Amino acid sequence: MKLPILGMTCLMLVACSTGEHEDLRQWMEENTRDLRGQVTPVPEVTPYEPVPYEVADLVDPFRAAKIEPDAKQRQGAGKGGEFQPDFEARELRNSLLEKYPLESLSMIGYLVINKRPIAVIKYEDNVRQVKVGDYIGLDFGMVTEITESELKLRELIQDSAGDWSERQSSLYLQTTEGSGK
Repeated sequence: MKLPILGMTCLMLVACSTGEHEDLRQWMEENTRDLRGQVTPVPEVTPYEPVPYEVADLVDPFRAAKIEPDAKQRQGAGKGGEFQPDFEARELRNSLLEKYPLESLSMIGYLVINKRPIAVIKYEDNVRQVKVGDYIGLDFGMVTEITESELKLRELIQDSAGDWSERQSSLYLQTTEGSGK
């Protein structure tokens, strides 16, 4: 049974390959006679040359520049100006809140004790009371005014030329109302 089917299939294939498309085959042979495939050569690989990375004179990008001001070493870099801070007085004060950037501190309360306003400042998971004249933040921030909703500071900042100038900053009372928690 399989033999007649196989024979019939072979006959059909031979019948299809007769001269029906002979003109097409001839045209393909004529047009492809001179064609030869070319592969583009692989580009030459240049050897790896390591570049030395010398960072001895550069500022470390992972060091928090505000933690310990470099201005102590660069005091002679600029004119300093009339606002140049007293670094020795800062070390003598040894205020805990001067070791934290102002962005990490938050005012969470307001008190009046003996008719003097006092702000309650939160840092990390701790709380500290601050009065007018205390220093907080890394930029020699002195508390100038405390209200029920705000703590105002006068900070000393140094520009790229080494000159010192004053800047006014504020910490606002942080409430938990409206936070959705």
